[in-house]
Amino acid sequence: MGDVYRSILPERYASRQMAELFSDDSRYMTWRKLWVSLARAESRLGLPITEEQVRELEQNIGPIDYECAAQMEARVHHDVMAHVFAYGKAAPGAAGIIHLGATSCYVTDNTDLILYRDALELLRDRLIKLIAILCRFSKTYSNMPVLGYTHYQPAQPVTVGKRACLWIQDLKSDLDEMDFVLENLCFLGCRGTTGTEASFMELFGGDTDKIDEMNRMIAGDFSFSRCFPISSQTYPRKTDVRIMNCLSSIAQSMYRMATDIRLMQHDRILEEPFSDGQIGSSAMAYKRNPIRCERICSLSRFIMTDAFNAVQTASGQWLERTLDDSAIRRLSMPEGFMAADAILMLGAFVASGLRVNEGMAARYVEEQLPFLATEDILMEGVKRGGDRQALHEVIRRCSMEASEAMRNGEKYDLIDHLAKEACFHMTEEEMRGILDPVRFTGRAEEQTLRYIKELEPLTDGVDLTVEEITA
Repeated sequence: MGDVYRSILPERYASRQMAELFSDDSRYMTWRKLWVSLARAESRLGLPITEEQVRELEQNIGPIDYECAAQMEARVHHDVMAHVFAYGKAAPGAAGIIHLGATSCYVTDNTDLILYRDALELLRDRLIKLIAILCRFSKTYSNMPVLGYTHYQPAQPVTVGKRACLWIQDLKSDLDEMDFVLENLCFLGCRGTTGTEASFMELFGGDTDKIDEMNRMIAGDFSFSRCFPISSQTYPRKTDVRIMNCLSSIAQSMYRMATDIRLMQHDRILEEPFSDGQIGSSAMAYKRNPIRCERICSLSRFIMTDAFNAVQTASGQWLERTLDDSAIRRLSMPEGFMAADAILMLGAFVASGLRVNEGMAARYVEEQLPFLATEDILMEGVKRGGDRQALHEVIRRCSMEASEAMRNGEKYDLIDHLAKEACFHMTEEEMRGILDPVRFTGRAEEQTLRYIKELEPLTDGVDLTVEEITA
């Protein structure tokens, strides 16, 4: 169990992939790769760095002597310089040229951009998989009527597939936003203490072309096509806002989907997966609590709240930079990604195993359909010579009586009562003939199938297998 606090996100919720991406090895080896890239570019552009020194750095990227780095940091209270020292011990022939012309943000900020880019791409894959799973579900239930709600009060029927398409459309919007963020993500490069590149003006004797080429070379080493045109010592923190807004948007969509499932599970229309031997409650053994959807909502709330940290950081940068963003970013950004990773995995697991109880769905529709059909009965009665206002009053009176009876737990057959009113000129059989649920779902099936068809270029060929969620 351990004797100190550990973050629950990587230990209980996030995937190993995401946790490894933000691990110490991933972060600090990326620092070393950046130092290699800088030394290589400087060497090729004429600075006094030999190929042997670059090669020595390349050969000693790992393993990292964390004990050495920790001992040095305890002495100098500077994590980057501690790792410069540890790297120099591992590659003594190149110790004197590590970090030449750079600031701490060269490694910290560029590493963050690399990790965030890779984490977004991992989330993108998960998001597409979830969309594909939901498309399969929507297609299966595209024409199955289910009671619709507005204000959480009974309204015209929809279909199960159409309702799921509302979730899909939200998630597709999130995917579009993510693609925009990825497409516009820039690299910081090596820009100096205030972003003016003054140190490199000195190193390269004022040759600005060489400075630009150095930054292009380093960015290319990490698969970035461009650097920010303007920066201070750090990359613009608006980037963090854009990224966290993207994660928050995903959380909003997932919260909505999970809440809808929880509401339907309350009515036993839809149920999230419930494994053999699963315990729903320690006290009430009969229960099938929607624990995965509840977890999605819980983690989504964390992400939506966490996004505000990036807003505060971006708004409080203090001229060329301040360091009060450091600790909060180390916490909020990785954990935001890990929580987003968790809710998308949970969402895929839930969506792939949703159980639809068709009999229960039909029961709710059947109970409310007589009320929903009264407008059609009214119009048919008018066609047969009835007075529209008089018919409306009869329907209003009978409906109120039916509602009152139902509130008292009594049975009340609204159609039976309306059929006895001669002013409609309709038999009970004719009235009941109107009560076909599919008649009242409008274009729900057509809309569902058309939308799923539009998404086929995105979803075709996607592997729909999901990771088992045991906890």
